[in-house]
Amino acid sequence: MSNYPAEEIIVSGKKLVCPICEHTLFRTRKSLLNTRGLTFFDLDWANKSAINYICDHCGYIFWFRRE
Repeated sequence: MSNYPAEEIIVSGKKLVCPICEHTLFRTRKSLLNTRGLTFFDLDWANKSAINYICDHCGYIFWFRRE
Protein backbone atom coordinates (compact mmCIF):
# COMPACT_ATOMS: atom_id res chain seq x y z
CA MET A 1 0.00 0.00 0.00
CA SER A 2 1.37 3.41 0.87
CA ASN A 3 4.41 4.34 2.91
CA TYR A 4 2.26 6.27 5.39
CA PRO A 5 1.53 4.65 8.75
CA ALA A 6 -1.97 3.38 9.45
CA GLU A 7 -3.96 5.58 11.81
CA GLU A 8 -7.44 6.15 13.21
CA ILE A 9 -9.50 8.52 11.06
CA ILE A 10 -12.21 10.89 12.26
CA VAL A 11 -14.83 12.05 9.71
CA SER A 12 -17.49 14.56 10.78
CA GLY A 13 -16.68 13.87 14.42
CA LYS A 14 -17.04 10.08 14.13
CA LYS A 15 -14.34 7.42 14.11
CA LEU A 16 -14.17 5.59 10.78
CA VAL A 17 -14.81 1.83 11.08
CA CYS A 18 -14.43 -0.62 8.21
CA PRO A 19 -17.86 -2.07 7.26
CA ILE A 20 -16.24 -5.35 6.18
CA CYS A 21 -13.88 -6.30 9.04
CA GLU A 22 -14.62 -3.59 11.65
CA HIS A 23 -10.94 -2.59 11.76
CA THR A 24 -10.22 1.03 12.77
CA LEU A 25 -6.77 1.70 11.27
CA PHE A 26 -6.51 3.17 7.78
CA ARG A 27 -3.87 4.41 5.36
CA THR A 28 -4.50 7.62 3.43
CA ARG A 29 -3.97 8.52 -0.24
CA LYS A 30 -5.32 10.99 -2.80
CA SER A 31 -6.85 10.05 -6.16
CA LEU A 32 -7.91 12.15 -9.14
CA LEU A 33 -11.56 12.07 -10.19
CA ASN A 34 -10.96 12.03 -13.94
CA THR A 35 -13.58 13.25 -16.40
CA ARG A 36 -13.81 12.44 -20.10
CA GLY A 37 -13.70 16.09 -21.14
CA LEU A 38 -10.50 17.03 -19.35
CA THR A 39 -8.88 13.71 -20.27
CA PHE A 40 -9.70 14.34 -23.96
CA PHE A 41 -7.80 17.65 -23.78
CA ASP A 42 -4.94 16.05 -21.78
CA LEU A 43 -5.83 18.16 -18.72
CA ASP A 44 -6.19 15.36 -16.17
CA TRP A 45 -4.24 17.42 -13.64
CA ALA A 46 -7.14 19.92 -13.53
CA ASN A 47 -9.67 17.36 -12.25
CA LYS A 48 -10.88 17.41 -8.66
CA SER A 49 -9.36 14.97 -6.21
CA ALA A 50 -10.69 12.60 -3.58
CA ILE A 51 -9.21 11.37 -0.34
CA ASN A 52 -9.11 7.59 0.09
CA TYR A 53 -8.93 5.81 3.41
CA ILE A 54 -7.80 2.22 2.94
CA CYS A 55 -8.43 -0.36 5.67
CA ASP A 56 -5.08 -1.63 6.90
CA HIS A 57 -6.58 -5.07 7.54
CA CYS A 58 -8.78 -6.02 4.54
CA GLY A 59 -8.07 -3.25 1.99
CA TYR A 60 -11.61 -1.82 1.78
CA ILE A 61 -11.45 1.73 0.32
CA PHE A 62 -13.52 4.70 1.45
CA TRP A 63 -13.75 7.62 -1.02
CA PHE A 64 -14.37 11.17 0.19
CA ARG A 65 -14.54 14.19 -2.09
CA ARG A 66 -13.38 17.32 -0.35
CA GLU A 67 -13.93 20.78 -1.78
